Amino acid sequence: MAEEGIGGFYKGLVPLWLRQIPYTMMKFACFERTLELLYKYVVPKPRQDCTKGEQLVVTFAAGYIAGVFCAIVSHPADSVVSKLNQEKGASAIDVLKKMGLLGVWKGLGPRIVMIGTLTAAQWFIYDAVKVWLRMPRPPPPEMPESLKKKHGLA
Repeated sequence: MAEEGIGGFYKGLVPLWLRQIPYTMMKFACFERTLELLYKYVVPKPRQDCTKGEQLVVTFAAGYIAGVFCAIVSHPADSVVSKLNQEKGASAIDVLKKMGLLGVWKGLGPRIVMIGTLTAAQWFIYDAVKVWLRMPRPPPPEMPESLKKKHGLA
């Protein structure tokens, strides 16, 4: 407050929105689509035939994949927010100019590992609680015809 005034508390608000909104949208959209694709093309049997443990492994995998995309779409804004908090009196535009378009991508690899793991854990916990409490879950996507024939279900 003494160094930057009341505006110092809010200078990172827009960059935070630019980080958090794409991150959250990707977290949900990518997770749901990845889950569908895993059951459709990777898992050799329908979800209803999988054990709860197998389903939770698929949930974790879909969560990790979603986390990778979350990290990618939110990393530039996260880089700006991080530097903005270190630079007294700077604006987000000042920080972006100083970092450059390539500079905002530094550190993406470790962030993918961190956000991938965090997002996978969040989805795993969410799904595990639903399983444990016997709460309804969305219906699984249909098994492809080729797999149905392979398993004699067609």
